[in-house]
Amino acid sequence: MSSNAPANVLWVCTDSQRWDTLGCCGNRFVQTPNVDRLAAGGTLFENAFCQSPLCMPSRGSFLTGRYPVTNRLRQNGQTVPPDLRPITRTLADRGYVCGLAGKLHLSACDRRLELGPEWWKRPPQEWRVPVERRVDDGYSVFHWSHGDDANPYDAYAQWLRGRGVVRTAGEDAVEPLGRQVGAGRPPALTHTAFCVDKAVEFLELRAAKGFTNPWFFSVNFVDPHPDFHPPRAFLERYLERLDEIPLPAWREGELENKPSHQRESHAAGQAHSTRDYSPRDLRLIRAAYWAMCDHVDDALGRLLDVLDRTGQRENTLVIFTSDHGELLGDHGRTWKGPYLYDPCIRVPLVVSWPGRVAAGRRVRGLVELTDLAPTVLEALGRPPDPAMQGRSLWPLLTGAAPTERFRDDVYCEYYNANPDRPAKWLTMVRTERHKLIAVHGTEEGELYDLGEDPGEHRNRWDDPAAKDLKVRLLLRLAARMAFTADPLPARIGVY
Repeated sequence: MSSNAPANVLWVCTDSQRWDTLGCCGNRFVQTPNVDRLAAGGTLFENAFCQSPLCMPSRGSFLTGRYPVTNRLRQNGQTVPPDLRPITRTLADRGYVCGLAGKLHLSACDRRLELGPEWWKRPPQEWRVPVERRVDDGYSVFHWSHGDDANPYDAYAQWLRGRGVVRTAGEDAVEPLGRQVGAGRPPALTHTAFCVDKAVEFLELRAAKGFTNPWFFSVNFVDPHPDFHPPRAFLERYLERLDEIPLPAWREGELENKPSHQRESHAAGQAHSTRDYSPRDLRLIRAAYWAMCDHVDDALGRLLDVLDRTGQRENTLVIFTSDHGELLGDHGRTWKGPYLYDPCIRVPLVVSWPGRVAAGRRVRGLVELTDLAPTVLEALGRPPDPAMQGRSLWPLLTGAAPTERFRDDVYCEYYNANPDRPAKWLTMVRTERHKLIAVHGTEEGELYDLGEDPGEHRNRWDDPAAKDLKVRLLLRLAARMAFTADPLPARIGVY
């Protein structure tokens, strides 16, 4: 394809993939050759952070370049704000064909809370949402799937039926192997395979028909979101060396000086606490999770091969990232929640574009996922969107800016993002060396010296020796919260 043709964008987003799950990030167990080669031919960001550890607020944030509270999309289970404007809408207005395969999750995918406290007495058919509510999001090709193969309206369920797999509610396609772990469907029948199949169909059809208008395609995997159900073919090699897998980062008594919501949920065995898990349970979870990451990488390889084969690679900006991380047993729990530890919010980020993005570059400076939408616009030569609050990474990607420092800090928020009881409201500011988390409505919080304590085990919030540091970071946090104010509507007069 001519280098003068309008550029395309392939944005690959996994679900719940923490940053340390790639070979290029130093993980010696995983097999991720395709992300690794993407990083070798592009730029790897070593310190990329999402703006919320939950799906909906994070996805709304990076698709708009705005903070969750600014978007009014700060919780899972909300109805999408009618004026939410993802970058796909902006690009569609400028002639791009925008497509999606997999998750979107900008609006509620169930109505259980709406049905009241006894929703669980109702059959799933009553609380499922056939398809999540949409705004004018710019997607004209929309293979929406929340991964619910028992929902007859879900595109993945329809894709399975086309392959002779018919599942009804109550049936289980998983072979149980341990707590939260099981062997799932074979690789060719997973949700990951479905997403790639639809993306490949889109890419090949455009090449075969000779379409020349530019495209933007979102490939949104559900993996490696728990529960942990990889295909057995990807899990087997981990089972053979299970005892070699390191146990989660955990220190006896580390919760004693943590905020009360962490102590109480762990003591009660709630919120995916691993209090009663055996070492084998914990290693098996990690093995299954890594196997899911390997399966995603294998699928990514198929996508990259099709881009090459159809002659579209040289003119396509490729982004690989995730919406948030996963605790994976660290700090005594799996999944995520009102926890702003690095495993929850630090995510992989690789950007590649042959001849345009610097190859083999590793950026150590702090970046946010809010920075992605303005980056895409600048990369495509499009004017900036005045609603966006992130900063374009394009100077870093082209080698025009140094890799060591981009942001002085990153910001994250958890504004009652899950239906916790009682509600939790947390905000965080993290510099290269320190992290402060405020638990609003209480006098509790967390303060870590990441240079001395990279695993975030020793909370110095109440340490008299850290008083001055705490004050400085609280002032910095207050500034970051203030700067989430919506830049719109634009000022047009003096008064």
